[in-house]
Amino acid sequence: MGMRRDRPPEELELILWTIINSIQDAISVVDEHGIGILFNKAYCRLTGLKDTDVLNKPAEVDIAEGESVHMKVLETGQAIKGVPMKVGPYKRNVLVSCAPLFVRGELKGSVGIIHDVSEIRALMDELHRTRQKVRQLESKYTFEDIIGESPALKQAINLAKVAAATPANVLLRGECGTGKELFAHAIHEASQRCEKPFIRVNCSALPETLLESELFGYTEGAFTGARRRGKKGLFEEASGGTIFLDEIGSMDVSLQAKILRVLQEGEIVRIGEAKAIPVDVRVIAATNADLEALILAGRFRKDLYYRLNVLPIVVPPLRERREDVPLLAQYYLDRMGQDYNRLGVSISPAAQATLQEYDWPGNVRELKNVVARALINLKRDETVVEVRHLMISLGNGAGPQEQNSCGYQGGTLAQLHERWEKTLLADVLQATGGNKTEAARKLGISIRNLYNKLEKYGLK
Repeated sequence: MGMRRDRPPEELELILWTIINSIQDAISVVDEHGIGILFNKAYCRLTGLKDTDVLNKPAEVDIAEGESVHMKVLETGQAIKGVPMKVGPYKRNVLVSCAPLFVRGELKGSVGIIHDVSEIRALMDELHRTRQKVRQLESKYTFEDIIGESPALKQAINLAKVAAATPANVLLRGECGTGKELFAHAIHEASQRCEKPFIRVNCSALPETLLESELFGYTEGAFTGARRRGKKGLFEEASGGTIFLDEIGSMDVSLQAKILRVLQEGEIVRIGEAKAIPVDVRVIAATNADLEALILAGRFRKDLYYRLNVLPIVVPPLRERREDVPLLAQYYLDRMGQDYNRLGVSISPAAQATLQEYDWPGNVRELKNVVARALINLKRDETVVEVRHLMISLGNGAGPQEQNSCGYQGGTLAQLHERWEKTLLADVLQATGGNKTEAARKLGISIRNLYNKLEKYGLK
């Protein structure tokens, strides 16, 4: 390090002091006894203290919460980085890094740099509160939102209403897309816990280690990357309310044992901690898996199965309640018609019959997609969905009337290609929510080319 010394000492001191005060980070310096000897303007702005409050005062005088890093450095002679604490009368959240000050080999003090993280901390806290509110607001459906009049559906609804009036655990079973989550929302809303949180967890969406930390939380230092001060788990956040464990059949056996402890003991243990934390949570689980087969294969615990299976509710597939298909189709036409700016659209009797003949392997979720494609296929002057507007593509046919055939059904190659292209365009527009620019990007074609194709097939 070099510095010119051909100037008077007073001028050099003034230059150095000006430099120190021009630095944006707060600086504090104490001597070998921990007594304050230098503080820049940024330090005073950050802490809300005057230089007279800290000069010639012990290092701890500015600390609102935490231990003096200066004193630890003076005790050890080693630098310390990134220690969180609160300073000053306003208890600003800061990170403090200190280094020993050696002069000719002797420890003469400690130099601290204080970074203001209060705004970041406030934003993180606000984000955490917002995430909690979003989870709590997730319960947005009631039994009135379950559409259908079929005996199979009515039986499931009646069982769910009985379940809602009890504190018992519930196991929702049914194929993908039948509406198991809708039932979970409705059960919570009809229960005595409706004013408390409803938290949904997709057990198949997260790897085992991450799912465990999300469910049970962790303490500070429990693993690499763990938050300071640890983190509450979703079972704690749901305490007093309901936790919905979707796709529980995909959960690892070791994690199932911890879920069983919650159900049996009413307590959880955070990762990295030995102390049990009591929780009052109602568990609703859902699966489309054959749990009995998983038990025989050793992939699902029998004791957990019996704990969850107190009130089993089977949500029927759409092919077992075909009379509900027209009701659901019209419901989605009305609801999505607002998004697609196609209000007042109805469905013809022939189209209704065609929909009822289809087996719906994707259930209600698939029906919703077919209705969306039908809305896209409607021309501007059309207000009734006809059979020609229906496009059901699951790789086993181009339309409902062809679903039972896997082979050639007639037509030239050009005609077959056009049929495939029209279906593909409708699918991409559905996936992009009608955003044509995004659809063109996904297909790798120009927006002009996309518009030409949409006009050709009447998909505008």
